[in-house]
Order: sequence, then C-alpha cells, then structure tokens
Amino acid sequence: MAKEKRLAELAELSGGRVAGDGSVIITGVASIDEAGPGDITFVSDRKYVKLLKTTRASAVIVREEGAAAGLNLLVVKNPQTAFSQIVDIFKPAYVPAPGIHPKAEVSALAALGNDVSVQPFAVIEEGARIGDRSVIHSGVYIGKDARIGDDTVLYPGVAVREGCIVGSRVIIHCNAVVGSDGFGYARSGASYIKIPQRGIVRIEDDVEIGACVTIDRAAIGETVIEKGVKIDNLVQIAHNVKIGPDTVMAAQTGIAGSARVGGRVQFGGQSGIAGHIEIGSDTMIGAKAGVISSVPPGSILSGFPAISHGEWLRAQAVFGKLPELKKKIAELEERLKGLEEGSAERDKKNG
Repeated sequence: MAKEKRLAELAELSGGRVAGDGSVIITGVASIDEAGPGDITFVSDRKYVKLLKTTRASAVIVREEGAAAGLNLLVVKNPQTAFSQIVDIFKPAYVPAPGIHPKAEVSALAALGNDVSVQPFAVIEEGARIGDRSVIHSGVYIGKDARIGDDTVLYPGVAVREGCIVGSRVIIHCNAVVGSDGFGYARSGASYIKIPQRGIVRIEDDVEIGACVTIDRAAIGETVIEKGVKIDNLVQIAHNVKIGPDTVMAAQTGIAGSARVGGRVQFGGQSGIAGHIEIGSDTMIGAKAGVISSVPPGSILSGFPAISHGEWLRAQAVFGKLPELKKKIAELEERLKGLEEGSAERDKKNG
C-alpha cells in the first residue's frame, strides 16, 4: 500500500513550517520538473525558483526567501536536507534482514556483532570483526583481521583487504577496493623490484566511498581517510596518503603517494595531486587541475600546473587571443627591423 502523509506531518518530521494547506496529502517525491499531483519536490538554488510557476507538485520544500504565493510550501532552513529525510519516508533504502546466508563463507574465527546481515557469496576471513547492524552484501571479501564498525554497508564486490580498518556508518559502493598494494617499486638495473606493502588502510566514521574506488595500503604505517570524507566513483588514493576530515572528491581524482590533504578540501573531477606534498585545509581544486607543489590553506586552484584560480582565469582570457597577439608581434618585429635598418643608414650617411 502506498504511503501517505499530510504536509503538516512532514513539516513536523523535518522541523519546518507549512505555508499553505497543511492537510494536503503527499504520496511521493519527485524532481521539480517531473513532479505531479501527490508529489512533494524541492528548490534549493535560486536559478530553479522560476520553475515554481509551472510545477504540478502538490507541495514544494523551499527556504524562507523562496516562498511563493499560491503554492503549498514546506519552509525549512535547508531544502536538500529536508528532502533527503522525506525521500527516506516514501522510498526507504533496501536493507537485507539480519543473519548469515547459507551460501556465505564466514570463518569460525571471525567475530560478528548483533543483527549483522551477510549475503550470499560473501567471504569473511578469520580474525575479522564486524560491528553491530552492518550489512555485507553479496560477493564482498573481508580479509584476515580486518575490522568493520557499526552500521556500515558494503555493497556487492567490495574488497576490504587483510588488517584494514573501516569505521562506523561507512558506505562503500560496488567494487571498491580498500587495502590493495601500493604502487611501490625499486629500480634494479633495467627492471623493477617490488617494495613490500605491509601497512594498512584506516577509514574513519561517516565516510562514503563510491564505486570502483581504490585506496592503497601503506608501505609501512597507515593510509588514512578521516571522518566525514566523501569520495566519488573511480578515485585513486595511493599508499600512505592522509585525507583530512569532511573533504570531498569528484570522480577520477588521483592522489599520489604520501600526499597530505587537509580538512574540507574540495576536489573537482579528474584533478591530480603529486606525491609528498601538502594541500592546506579549505582549499578548492578545479576540475582537471594538476597540483605539483604544496599549497597553503584556503587556496583556490585551477589549470596544469595548478595556479591560483584568478590567475588561471586571466590566462584563459589571453589564450584565445594568442593567434592575434602572435600576428601583432610579428608586425611589430617587422616595423622595429625597418626602423633599425633606417637608423643604421642614417648613421652611415652622417658618419
């Protein structure tokens, strides 16, 4: 049976207030351009406020300044947060029931907490410890002596290698690898010798890791992802890297070995960080930027090699004019050459 909530009930649940008819019945959630009768939607960006004139939604979640006459509104401080709460009401996430599926392989020497769910074909090796209410989906591999915290979800195909530590309330999406060997080799003549990678990865609480992310174990010591970090799909984090709290990384970011990243850093897609450098806290790194030297806190960087965003914008403005500038320089060189030749002729006559 479809769920139904009055708008006034949703306001109470999300800590907002109703502007309009609080008795209107909400049966679903949708984007503002696709919403119809019975749906609730949201507007958090001013550029979408114009869509309030045409939306067919029964109610809209807005900020105070986004209120519009003639609509049923749920007015809140943060529309995205409120919408997320309401999505969970109407479209709750699938959570497998607790218990170990008979087709899972769980070592007798592993320790599982209360209400853990282990799905078919998952493998949990000896010495591994799984916290309360965690969900281990199909095909997950948890290595020897690895530790998983409470309320953590590992989606199909995730591998958490031996000795690695994953905190509580962590989400790791399909086919991510935690604790693969770091890319460490020593040159020996014309060939390379593998340097043993015997450290671990430590992931702190409330981290989310996207699909197909690879986080390499340290050569010695730890690769560390601190509390609250959010990592998009297809990100590579090399050995002995340390990522500060609440940092966010868009897809295809790459962090080379032993780099140090502060807290609340924002990485644009396909950005790259050289090894053994430090990125100060609260730095913003633009898409496809390549950072090859340490930068202080609060930097805003773009381009390759990365420079301040303001300088990069000025350089880009010049870049499109380079053919014209080249032509003008060639003309000036010709004029200068003519002036020099004329001056030499005059000097010769006067000499």
